[in-house]
Amino acid sequence: MNDATFHSATLENGLTLIGEHLPGARSVAVGYFVGTGARDEAAEVSGVSHFLEHMLFKGTDRRSVDDINREFDELGARYNAYTGEERTVYYAVVLPERLAQATDLLSDMMRPALRDADFAVERQVILEEIAMYLDRPHFRVFDEGNSHYFGGHPFGNSVLGSPETIGALSPEGMRSYFEEGYRPDNLLLALVGAFDWDAVVAQVAQLAGSWPSVASGPRSLPPFVAKGGGGRLVDSGLNRVHVAAYAPGVSATDPGRYAAAVLAGVIGDSVGSRLYWALVDKGLADSASLAHSAALGYGAFLGYLSCEPEREEEVMGLFRSVVGEVAEQGPLAGEWERAQRKLATGLMLAGETPYGRLMSLGVSYQQLELYRSLDEVLASVQSATPAAARSLLEGGALGDLFTFTLGPR
Repeated sequence: MNDATFHSATLENGLTLIGEHLPGARSVAVGYFVGTGARDEAAEVSGVSHFLEHMLFKGTDRRSVDDINREFDELGARYNAYTGEERTVYYAVVLPERLAQATDLLSDMMRPALRDADFAVERQVILEEIAMYLDRPHFRVFDEGNSHYFGGHPFGNSVLGSPETIGALSPEGMRSYFEEGYRPDNLLLALVGAFDWDAVVAQVAQLAGSWPSVASGPRSLPPFVAKGGGGRLVDSGLNRVHVAAYAPGVSATDPGRYAAAVLAGVIGDSVGSRLYWALVDKGLADSASLAHSAALGYGAFLGYLSCEPEREEEVMGLFRSVVGEVAEQGPLAGEWERAQRKLATGLMLAGETPYGRLMSLGVSYQQLELYRSLDEVLASVQSATPAAARSLLEGGALGDLFTFTLGPR
């Protein structure tokens, strides 16, 4: 990946453009990364970021909803969008000769019509989506667990919101949220693959250069103090126990985030980790995992397990024992190297495609406000040491384990 070339530019209204040119690429991925998500929402408008994501596909002053869907299909694009805790992302992957059309379409979508009639229809779609996800125990245990663990802190906000908040949301409230969250200086347009950088900058300047700047303060990053303990929700209709586990990690700006990611792999990778051998391989649990999530201002280790109700006490005891043993003694050299290589391989495989690289490049640039090549990221992973992990553990990482359980009794 040493032949990759990085470009960046910022329009007068604050819109930032970045591009990673890959000479050998036969496609190009382009996407808008919007710096607003669930953590930016007030309680009374919970779910508005995700609702707004849907509304951007409902039409603009230039295009109807049918036009948007038809044009993406005519481009042969692989396209979609997603909303998370920290951002909303809209993207398309096309052949290089279709890039200008895809950029025009995505840029137009960033200025949606937000019509009242579309709002009323899409509200029902969102309510159906909420109901669908609440029927999925793995999603539900984290949605409830986040609320209990973070206890009113923005990190605990639900991405989907609730039937009550979505039902009470008004078109005017959404428009106000849009004006604040989708201002030019809160948008990042990223490209990876084969493209003409000067042509892209000229086109985006023409398309988006007139978007008005909106005065705004810095993003709120209130501190969060982790806590131990737990909570429980009973649903007699379930036949499995589902557990979401939380423990302190490190933030996205902490150099220790690479060691934290490898450490999570040692403990809870889907295959070959300590939790796998202790619980899944022995047939005690059908799932047992741990991952590290690094956000702005805070990071967390997130664990999940599911098992038969009759085995809950035994499985939870072993889960805590495995995590506690690593937290106390640190990882072994051999298992560290295995987890390190698996993480590096996964990053390389994702980074070999313009789409995979776009997702990591956009997120990383938004969080760090600097460019890190794939080679630099891989080097950071491969240079992380067990000593660095032990330093994180001594600093409180993996301490104060909190668990939230969803089960039939």
